[in-house]
Amino acid sequence: MLVSQNMVAEAEFMCQQSIPMLDVKYHLCVPHEHAVKVEVSPTFAHLKVPPSDSVVSCSEMIENSILETPATKFIPSVRSGCWADIGPRGSMDDEHIQIDDLAAHLGFVFEQPMPSAFYAVFDGHGGPDAAAFVKKNAMRLFFEDADVLQSYDAGALYLKRLEDCHRKAFLGADLALADERSVTSSCGTTALTALVLGRHLLVANAGDCRAVLCRRGVAVDMSQDHRPSYLPERERVMELGGFIDDGYLNGYLSVTRALGDWDLKLPLGSASPLIAEPDVQVVTLTEEDEFLIIGCDGIWDVISSQDAVSFVRRGLRRHDDPQQCARELVKEALRLHTSDNLTVIVICLSSVPSIAESCPPHRRRFRACSLSEEARTRLRSLLEGN
Repeated sequence: MLVSQNMVAEAEFMCQQSIPMLDVKYHLCVPHEHAVKVEVSPTFAHLKVPPSDSVVSCSEMIENSILETPATKFIPSVRSGCWADIGPRGSMDDEHIQIDDLAAHLGFVFEQPMPSAFYAVFDGHGGPDAAAFVKKNAMRLFFEDADVLQSYDAGALYLKRLEDCHRKAFLGADLALADERSVTSSCGTTALTALVLGRHLLVANAGDCRAVLCRRGVAVDMSQDHRPSYLPERERVMELGGFIDDGYLNGYLSVTRALGDWDLKLPLGSASPLIAEPDVQVVTLTEEDEFLIIGCDGIWDVISSQDAVSFVRRGLRRHDDPQQCARELVKEALRLHTSDNLTVIVICLSSVPSIAESCPPHRRRFRACSLSEEARTRLRSLLEGN
């Protein structure tokens, strides 16, 4: 039996609409400049198709396909967007800093062009005064010695010096709050800072704000929430004579590290259960590092690190606007009934085309062709040779 050309054309058209073609070269993600030769089997039996509700990295799409390319000196392309909302609270105690060009802000020029950017989020408690004070004085507290920035190099000794300077800045801000008459001793703030300098990212954190790096779609926590529920912090508090009551430090504070709160700290020179010393993380950025999210706990109370990364990643693919991503993330936290103020900054480190090369923008799913009963009968007859 012969099938008319119109029937075949109709079936082909319907199948093409129903089954998207799998572009193997796209999934392998091999940049042309590396001239890597890859032989691909004509069958796709070795491919894994993960669930459709999560972000997929290229390594998840292709089993046992690990491509190594020569190391390159990646230079991030920095731009950012932020959004803040009072949420269900009666007052806004969050503050933030967003500086995409730190060198220009401080009034100097690097000998060699390089990115420099600074971001921070502060979540006040006991009132907004401590967070507002640290924000107002941040440039003096964190960058009083601009020579540290201007002498940038990628060596380990320099990075250790930069880390020490940031650590001292947190402790200096804490002491400044102790002397500031406009800030009461019962007022304090958590603090998280992110510094992009050349190819390096430095994150310092004291409290329960959080920084999350998107590395090819995977969330990498760049900070640790300092809460009584975190075992190392709980043990440190207990060893120094503090106690945890119903999840609160000394029955009062929901964090174990903060600036200010001098009514809960022991006199200077004494080891206190509540401290201002930050954890500091320094990483060398690569082309796999797409963006960084930093935010106060109003975001992280209701959204996990991976969910936030996946949410922002999808947004950047749709509209390439980090500020809109920040606004949408805040709206999502409100939809999930967060009980706190909300502040978030989305810092892009790679251009959208570069991100798009690393992984397909949407998961490709397969579904069967939908043919009429008559068409299926005729095709079956043709295949059986009738």
